[in-house]
Parts: sequence; C-alpha cells; structure tokens
Amino acid sequence: MGRAGGGPRGIAARAGGWSARHRWAAVGIWVLFVLLAMVAGSATGRTELKDSEQLSGETTQAARISEEAGIAEPAGETVLVQSRNGSVKATDPAFRAAVDDVMKSVDGTREVTAVTSPYDTGSVSKDGRSALVQFDVRGDPDTASERIDPVLDAVAGVQERHQELRIEEIGGASTNKTFDEAFGDDFQRAEFSAVPVALGILLIAFGALVAALVPVLLAITAIMATMGLMGVVSQVMPMSDTANSVMLLVGLAVGVDYCLFYLRREREERAAGRDGRTAILIAAATSGRAVVVSGVTVCVAMAGMLFTGIGEFESMGLASLIVVAVAMVGSVTVLPALLSLLGERVEKGRVPFLRRLKRDARGDGGSRVWTAVLGGVLRRPLVSFLVAAGALVAVALPAVGMKTQNFTLDQEFGDSVPIVATYERINEAFPGGADPAEVVVKADDIDSAPVRRAIADFRAQAVSSGASQGPVEVVTHKEQNIAFVYVPLVGGSDQDRAEKSLELLRDTVRPATLGEVDGLEAPISGQVAGSKDFNDQLTGAVAPVFGFVVVFAFVLMLLSFRSLTIAVTSIVLNLLSVGAAYGILTAVFQHGWGASLVGAEGVGAIIAWLPLFLFVILFGLSMDYHVFVVSRIREAKLQGRGTREAITHGVVTTAGVVTSAAVIMVAVFAIFGTLSMQSMKQMGVGLAAAVLIDATIIRGVLLPAVMALLGDRNWYFPKWLHWLPDLTHDEPAAIDSPAPGRREPERVGA
Repeated sequence: MGRAGGGPRGIAARAGGWSARHRWAAVGIWVLFVLLAMVAGSATGRTELKDSEQLSGETTQAARISEEAGIAEPAGETVLVQSRNGSVKATDPAFRAAVDDVMKSVDGTREVTAVTSPYDTGSVSKDGRSALVQFDVRGDPDTASERIDPVLDAVAGVQERHQELRIEEIGGASTNKTFDEAFGDDFQRAEFSAVPVALGILLIAFGALVAALVPVLLAITAIMATMGLMGVVSQVMPMSDTANSVMLLVGLAVGVDYCLFYLRREREERAAGRDGRTAILIAAATSGRAVVVSGVTVCVAMAGMLFTGIGEFESMGLASLIVVAVAMVGSVTVLPALLSLLGERVEKGRVPFLRRLKRDARGDGGSRVWTAVLGGVLRRPLVSFLVAAGALVAVALPAVGMKTQNFTLDQEFGDSVPIVATYERINEAFPGGADPAEVVVKADDIDSAPVRRAIADFRAQAVSSGASQGPVEVVTHKEQNIAFVYVPLVGGSDQDRAEKSLELLRDTVRPATLGEVDGLEAPISGQVAGSKDFNDQLTGAVAPVFGFVVVFAFVLMLLSFRSLTIAVTSIVLNLLSVGAAYGILTAVFQHGWGASLVGAEGVGAIIAWLPLFLFVILFGLSMDYHVFVVSRIREAKLQGRGTREAITHGVVTTAGVVTSAAVIMVAVFAIFGTLSMQSMKQMGVGLAAAVLIDATIIRGVLLPAVMALLGDRNWYFPKWLHWLPDLTHDEPAAIDSPAPGRREPERVGA
C-alpha cells in the first residue's frame, strides 16, 4: 500500500508497514523496551513526593522548615475519655482513675512516648464531660500504623474496665490502620478487577479469546513499562501513590481503546476480502493515524496538569502522559507485528454463541441500532441537535452552583467505620481539636526572651481573638531552634468556620505577636490550612490549565484535519460533555438527587481536586472517540462520498468500536464508583457518566447532526491559514481503489 512511486505517508503508516515486514524484530524491540524500563525503574528506585513539594503556600513552607531541620513529626495519638450520660465529670475520682489507667496502659506497651495528662495540658472540655490523653508513637511515623496494635489493645482493655465511660483512640497511626483494613482491599479489588472486566467486554465484542487478549496484553505491558519509567522520572519529578492508580486507569482505558480501534479496522478489511498484509497496512494508515492524533491530543491534555504547580497533580499528569505515549507507540509499532504473526489465528478461541457478533466487522456496515438512530438524526438534524444540546445543557445547569471543598473524615467515609464517630465526638467537645492549626516557629534562638514572649502572646491572643477555644500547646526543639504551636480552630469540622478562624490567626494574631520579632518565620499549616492553600492554588491554576488544554487541542485538531470547522466543533462538543459530567456530579453528590443509588447521602459538596482533574482526563479521553469517528468520516469524504453519506458511513462503521471502548471505560470507572471513599466514588461516577454521554449523545447524535447541518462547511479551511503545516497525511490511493461507480477521491480541506 503506498503512493505511486513511494511508500505510505505518515508516521503510523510507515511504522505499521515496517512492523508488518519485520515482525519478530518489532516484537523483540517492544519486549526489550518493557524489560529495560522495568529494570531501570528498579535500579533507580522511586522518589516519593514530599509534603514540602506539594504546594507553594504556607503549608509547604512549614514542611520545608521541618524537613531541613531533620524533624520528623511523630505520629500523634489521642484517647478520648468521655462520660456517656453526663453524670460523671472529669473531676470525679472514677474519671481520674480511668485517665490514669489509660496513661499507665499505653505507656506500658513501650510503643509510645510523651504521654500527657489532660489535667496538665488543660485538655478538658468546657462542660467537664470529656478529656484527652495525648501521646506520640515511637519510631518512623510513616510505619507507625504497623506498630499501633498493642496500644489499641491496651485502650480497649481500659474501656472494658471502665464501662461507665467512653474510651476511644484516634490519631494518625490508628486512623491509617483502620482505613487500610477497611478500604485498602477496596483499591486492590478495583484495580485487579479492571483487567478481567475489560477482557470480558472485549471477548463479547470480538467473540474470540485471542482477539480479546491482544489489547489487554498490550495495555498491561504499556502499564508495566510506564511503572519502570515512573521510577526513572521520579528522580527529577517525585511521584505520588495516587499517580499509580490514575496511571493504571488511564493506561488501561487508552491502551485497550487504541488496540481496539486498530484491531477492529484490520478485521474489517479482512472481512471485506483484503489479504492480511493489505488489511494491516490499511489499518495502519487509517486507524493508526487516528491513534497517533488522539494520543498526542491526550498527552497535551494530561500535560495541562503540569501547570497547576501542585505536586500531586503534576505527578498524576506526568504519569498519565507517559502511559498514553507508551500505549500509543505500542499500538502503531508492535500491534501490526502481532497481527501479522497471528494472521487468521487472531480468531482462535471463538465463543460459539457470540459468533453472530462477527457480522459487526463487515466491511459494509455495522450496528443496526446505530444505523436506525443515525437515520433519524440525519432526517431531522436541526431537531436532533436542539433536543440533544438542550438535554445536555439542562443536565449541566446544576454545575453553576457547584461547591467544592476538601472532605473531612465524616464526609469522606460517613459512618462506615467507628473511628469517624470518635472524630466527630472530639470535634464536638473540643472544636478544632481533631485537626488543629500548626504554627511552625523558626528563630535564631528559640529560647530567647523575645521569642518566648511572642509565643506566649500568640497563645493568649489566639484564644482572646475568638480563633480558638484552646488549649494551645507548644512543643519546642531547642537544638533546631524550632517550636510547634498547636491551635484548635473554632469551627472544628465546619470547614468554612474553621477557615475564618485560620484567617484570623494568619492575618491578625500572628502579625501582632510573632510578627514583632525580627528574623522569625512562623508559617501556619495543618489540615484546614492545607485545604485552604490547596484550594487557593487550584483556583489560580484553573484558567491557565483550561486555556492550555483547549488552545493546544484546538491547534492539534486544526493541523490534523485541516479544517477550522472540525477544530471548533471538537472543542465545543468536548466542553459540552465535560459540563454535563459536572452537572451530574453536582446533582448527585451536592444536591443528593439519586444519591442513595450510589451510597452518597449527606456529602453536600464535590471534592476540591475533582473538577480540574475531570476536565483534563475527560477532554483527553473524549478525543479518542472524536478523532476516530471524524477520521472515518473524512476518509469516506476523501473517497468521493457526499457529506451525509460520509457521516453515515463514518458513524455506523465506528459504532461498534466506540461502543465497545466506551463500555470498557464505563465499566472500569464504575468499579471505582463502588468504593467506600466518597472522593473515589465521585471520580468513578463522574468519569463513567461523562464517557457514557460522550459515546452516545455526543458522538451518536450531536456530532452527526452538527456535521449534517454544516454540510461542506465542515471542511472549511481559510486561505489565510494555508501557511500552517499539513499534518493530514492523506493517502487516498492507500485506502484502496474506490468501489465501482464511486467518484474518484476529492481533496478535503485544500
């Protein structure tokens, strides 16, 4: 397949041709690449993202001071001692005996240090019904959850001996242990079940085990290679654990999609009577090119996360970008070699009762359902456009009032684990005590009189200003000249009220006290501060990220299709699908419409990081379908079909592939929608809903309706843009000679 007097044009076509001719070399190079990437990742190790690399606000400054001083804050634990019915007060002998028992029991485990009495620290509630025994877990705070069992058992023993009181433990180590036990398996099940779910759907789509295995195996090898590359890249840009999960999701989705597009086209050409080599070369020049255009567009979208300045987002964006690039390269290089090696054996392992699905690969058509739907759309394109667009706008409307925030424990986990109830009880008795603000004070001499006086004034004014109800605690590290001041914020788990208290500390109390000492640093961090700094930075990143992704996607579509109209409609339709996803999220998780169906009652907000994350991921993934469908329409137009005939051919012949790809994505994302954590549930539901809308209403109704209304204006490319590079790589002759009676190919976008 090629031009007269030359080989096939385009990177994908040339790569596919070479791969088909040098089958074993292509497979060997891919295997070697995967192995080398994994070895390189193991050899370099992986650099984890530090707290000081997350943000650029005060929380990062505080983390940097601690890290530079070599101070690893121990995992702090708190034991709540509380009267069950209010009849026992903290001053009563029975209450004091229980407190003493807690202190003696936890200290006896030899796993803790710095055990403090509530009577010494003032950690007794105003109503006298509750008190807090506090201590630190010995050793590395990152592994404290692995050593907390003896302490938890000791506290449980005290509870058995003092039934009249409520005695419960909460802290970094105990919380991590509880959640690891309750939800750690959730993630593993979700990640491990994604592959068999994808394989099962592919088996139904292809009706043959070998054909179903090829996309899954290629996606898995792309993920394995990316994991190794992430270790190498982490030496320059540290990676987070979250990046792993996101990379796996994205890698499986695009890896399977790209192979599905390619493999389906190759089978279609075989079914149309082409020999194996010609079928592979046609698939390389058509679907292979669509994969390259889509892959580059998705990479650009993922690169948008690098503009947030937030370490977590940057690591997720880079990991996703790498896996998409690897999957794209694998699809246009090793896949043609595998198809050439397998030949007709790709049909091995056929499932008898699915044999009829083979008709989906006929060269002349595809889905009867989509043929019927498309017939109605093209008969009344304006009505179809107005109804579909109106429905999506209506679905998107709730997003106008979207409220975003970082979740507290009760929002994230509800009442699914007992420790959440403990968290709420502490916040009720000691507002802000469960998540205090943390002031990291660094001075030339932390023990000097001016510094001690400034810290004392800060403690006093933090309470007198109304920002805190106390007690305000101070832990001093004289050798490092650093002090940590812990301030429970008024508002507690009420994020809005707590942020107002934080603002009072930062803008009023700190300047009037700690700000009076020259050379003193006092950044304020903590859970509330981290949430506020994260939201502020995220808000500032929205415009540049959105602008970068939209502009570069527009330019890539303009260059790839040589049509201003296609570029504009691509962006508008993608934005519409993202808006609809935002509307569904807001309606379900914020307003509670149908929340009981997904186990999301009482959340009342959207997790802060999700809107931007969804935009980037969905904008990238939506381009998969759009590029694939429009490429097929444009190909039909180049072969001489009229615009409406080309639309019908393009949509109907890609319907099976797009539907299969969408079902896989929806199924994988829906798995994450079943997790107990509300943030993961929101991500799964949002992604699944958006992909479903995109593959059905957008690509099946709106896209053909808009293109039918525009007619030949779809291919409008103004003369003043002709200086732009031509990336269309059209090769009409490569698509085989036109069918008898069909017009010769016409140039589109010239």
